[in-house]
Formats: sequence, structure tokens, C-alpha cells
Amino acid sequence: MPVAPVPVTIITGFLGAGKTTLLNRLLKDPALADTIVIVNEFGEIGLDHLFIETQDDNMILMASGCLCCTIRGDLISTLEDLIKKYDTGVLKAFKRVIIETTGLADPAPILQSLIGHPMIVVRYTLDGVVTLVDAVNGVSTLDNHIEAVKQVAIADRIVVTKTDLQKDTDTLRARLKNLNPAAIFIDAQSPEADAEHLIGT
Repeated sequence: MPVAPVPVTIITGFLGAGKTTLLNRLLKDPALADTIVIVNEFGEIGLDHLFIETQDDNMILMASGCLCCTIRGDLISTLEDLIKKYDTGVLKAFKRVIIETTGLADPAPILQSLIGHPMIVVRYTLDGVVTLVDAVNGVSTLDNHIEAVKQVAIADRIVVTKTDLQKDTDTLRARLKNLNPAAIFIDAQSPEADAEHLIGT
């Protein structure tokens, strides 16, 4: 790994919010070549058509040049494993890491892992948290699931998805703004829902 810590972006959002769709779009951007994508399971993310080569049982090279890997054990172990593979020449240098959480994940423990572990803070730096919220079901999801509230509250950028299916998003946006007034809001249908604006490439 380069001397400078590698930026890490967390993509989160409740079940059905569109994380896979967004990730598919982002990974086609040449600016995200040399990116490691960490997911829970390959089967969950629907990226099979982008896979071109299996590196080992938990790493797959994608056509875009990204490397996709599954969490083995816990996140710290996975990040340490990437460091070891880079240090021993098994992995080429990578410019950034994207972590896609499960829909039910509370991102706070992930953030704690990134900022609280001595080896991790030297080699990685938190770049931001991107939270996706479904315009159709967002209000009811926030009403019924504390994890969704936590995902919104911790975000730097909030992407409102499915606005093509739900034109009136004023109530949802007011709720999101109340939960997280400092976040940047982006419509998933807009040109700003790209790697440059969401991942900071």
C-alpha cells in the first residue's frame, strides 16, 4: 500500500434501497479502477456479469479493474488481510476501498473499526459514508427500523433512490434533513450520482 492511507467509503442503506444498482453503475467508471470492493457475499450483490477472474476463494477481479472481496471473519481481519497481501506482493497497489454493508447493518461499528484499530488507522482513512434511501418506502422504513435511522444519521451523502417511481419526496426529504442536516443530498437519477460526487474520485 502507498505511504498515504487508502481512503475508505462505506455504502449503506436499508434493504431494497438500491445499493446494488448504484454499485453496479459506479464500478463501470474508469476512475474506480484499482478499487477494492468489500461485500458480505458475492451472490448478494448481483455483480456476476462484471467478474472476469477469481483470485482466490474470496477475491474476484472485475472487468473494470476493481477487485471484489467478501468479508472473511470480521471487517478488521479482511482489511488486515488486504494489507498483508499488498505487503507480500500478492496484491497490486489499490487506490481506495468501498465497503457495501448489508441492509440491516448499523454502520457505527464499522466506523469504530476504521478509526479505533491501531493498524487500520495507519493504513486506511475514512473518506465518507454514502446512505441510500428509497423514495417509495423511505418514510415507513425510517418509522419502523432504527437501523435505517442510524444509517441516515451517520451519512455524509444521502442518495434518494427510486424518485422515478415516487415524484413527491418532500415529506421524506424533510425527515432526512431533520435527522441529518449536514448531509449532502443527491437524487439517484441525477448526473451527480456518480463516482466523482459520491466517492470523491
